[in-house]
Amino acid sequence: MAVKASEKALDHVIDEMIEVVENSKDEIFNISEEARKEHEHLVRELRDTKEKVQRHIENGDQLEERVRFSRQRLAEVSKHFERYTEDEIREVYESTHLMQTNLAMLRQEERVLRTKRDELERRLITLSHTINRAEGLAGKISVILNYLQDDFRQVNEMIENAKEKQEFGLKIIEAQEDERRKISREIHDGPAQMLANILLRSELMERTIRDGTAEQAINEIRSVKEMVRSSLYEVRRIIYDLRPMALDDLGLVPTIKKYVDNISDYNKITIEFSVLGEEKRLNQKYEIAFFRLMQESLQNAIKHSEATLIQVKLEILRDSLTMLIKDNGKGFDMSVKRDKSFGLIGMRERVEMLEGQLKIQSAIGKGTTIIIKVPYSKP
Repeated sequence: MAVKASEKALDHVIDEMIEVVENSKDEIFNISEEARKEHEHLVRELRDTKEKVQRHIENGDQLEERVRFSRQRLAEVSKHFERYTEDEIREVYESTHLMQTNLAMLRQEERVLRTKRDELERRLITLSHTINRAEGLAGKISVILNYLQDDFRQVNEMIENAKEKQEFGLKIIEAQEDERRKISREIHDGPAQMLANILLRSELMERTIRDGTAEQAINEIRSVKEMVRSSLYEVRRIIYDLRPMALDDLGLVPTIKKYVDNISDYNKITIEFSVLGEEKRLNQKYEIAFFRLMQESLQNAIKHSEATLIQVKLEILRDSLTMLIKDNGKGFDMSVKRDKSFGLIGMRERVEMLEGQLKIQSAIGKGTTIIIKVPYSKP
């Protein structure tokens, strides 16, 4: 009875974790997208406003100079009005009055534009706080595991007794903490650091706008824009590692291509991906499983093998799917008994649920090869 109660409690915890992850993922993505669109719009509007302010300043200065000369002319006419005809006097008065009126209107428009510019700058600062909120929400995603959304609900069926379940639970907690540390470190070193820089540059931009030239202010705005873009890229990369949306929209092959390109650039390692057979959409459970298997294999190779080249090959046939992940790293002695790896356990469980086979070939100095083959039949 106690074991069954523990199973129900574990299922309840897993369900709550899945709900938190899904809600957090959607919320942070929406906030990031809204912040990106709003920031781009504000930057364009602020740039246009600054250009208008600059034009009004230049036009106003020119008009003010003309008014000054017109006043001098008016003073001369007033002093020696007997030398001028009535029409000439009237023309000087009316011209001076018109230019003064136009100058007053131009200066008023300039003040309105300056107010609008200041408001846009305040809104940009507010937007930075919104991005900070997105960073806070990203922390929630640290509770996720690669296997949580797919088939983790079936974990109780794969644990034969309470002792194994306790051991497995400890591994889950350890993996959760590792994932939290990883994502926390990525957020701290990436978006968090960039957002802190954005706030500092925003203050510098405010001083530049107040004391510097328009060109300096525009350069600062462009610099802040690049920082925000880089920060959003890092947030998207973290979200993509957790669950790439392209998997649902485009399918397995395009998603693997994009993931391989991203992780290759990020880790500065050569990763080659090739496809044999028909590039077609697969049943969702196969696409999810093969993506996670590829992801776990690549992460293990990058983390442990010290490889300079990793090859990923996927063969899609009518009745079977085969994936090969091979690296030229240091390899390991397969005859030496090793502690069970949580990642490897999860990979084997995935393959077994698909009624397939997973083989690992490795030797010291010879690299490691993982071969996954499962039967495939689309319902």
